[in-house]
Amino acid sequence: MGIKGALSFNRFQKRLKRGEYFPAFHFISVTDDCNLRCQGCWVTGKSENQTLEPSQVDYIISQVKANGSYFFGILGGEPLMYPALFDIFRKHPDCYFQLFTNGTLLSPKVAEELRQCANVTPLISFEGAEDVADIRRGGKNVFSRTTEAIDNAVEAGLITGIAMSVCKSNLDMALSADFIDYLVKKGVIYLWYYIYRPVGENPMIELALNKDDILQLREFMVDARGKFDIAIIDAYWDENGNGLCPAASGLSHHINAGGYIEPCPVIQFSKDRVDERLLSDIYSTSKFLGEFRKEIPLKTSGCVVMEDPGWLADYAERHGATDTTGRGNELKRLRTMQAVPGHGSCPPIAEKNWWYRFAKKRAFFGLGAYG
Repeated sequence: MGIKGALSFNRFQKRLKRGEYFPAFHFISVTDDCNLRCQGCWVTGKSENQTLEPSQVDYIISQVKANGSYFFGILGGEPLMYPALFDIFRKHPDCYFQLFTNGTLLSPKVAEELRQCANVTPLISFEGAEDVADIRRGGKNVFSRTTEAIDNAVEAGLITGIAMSVCKSNLDMALSADFIDYLVKKGVIYLWYYIYRPVGENPMIELALNKDDILQLREFMVDARGKFDIAIIDAYWDENGNGLCPAASGLSHHINAGGYIEPCPVIQFSKDRVDERLLSDIYSTSKFLGEFRKEIPLKTSGCVVMEDPGWLADYAERHGATDTTGRGNELKRLRTMQAVPGHGSCPPIAEKNWWYRFAKKRAFFGLGAYG
């Protein structure tokens, strides 16, 4: 994870200097299937769920490896519902995978199988305590099932992470020293904070953070990095506290369960599919992706889905992009969506911890964008 990740990033930087482009990292959604229905989930409400064939996943990974990258984020839906998941991990022992999971299916048996694969870190979603988790996740007993998943992963010796999509209903927990101490005592290695993005069939825009909330979160993270025995990750700010977008930086793109290549998971428009031609050809010639990387930094250092959804709809329509939501109404939804503050609204707050400054500027751990 560390050495190959750093080398992947160095290759990415060298390609950019030569005027070439291929992302350093890929997010792959292997299936739309899920056993929960979370608020703000971009997968819900599809007319028909899609799933990548194992041969397609293998094809994607093999092409990415051929371009010198070995780190993948595996998403869903719920990827533990994908039958071929462990076969993929075992077939590519030279890669490292970050498994984004709600944790409800992460049993002791599953944790042990992940341990034997030896190239996977589970990133378990943790959306709040008992009174919040079931509402946020659209399930029952989600909090207890999630805490069991953490215990199962840690007891198996896995590098275990927790992800929190920070919103109005869990902000107090996210900013709680007791919460972080709880994770440390559990044996969690890293905590990854996201900012809630109101998307999907049930966007719940009232859960979005305001500018003061985002500022409070940023200040808390910068201070917490020097206080707790856990890595605290974000994907929104560089070492100097300037906002950025991983997709606009070109560092990563997303391949959905239908094989469509999207700028990121929440921007559900595409002009390209993985089975049409080589990924290297797509990335070097796609006007939709290329102009996105050029235009977004001129507009915002934050998230365009949140800050200017109407512009995103116009951009997609201008390029004749396919609506990949599976709902067929994303243009209309974006044009009627209320804009909300993104991380670009936060004034720059530089990292205080030297390791985080170094990691975000140069190393795989931070990458200045990915986390």
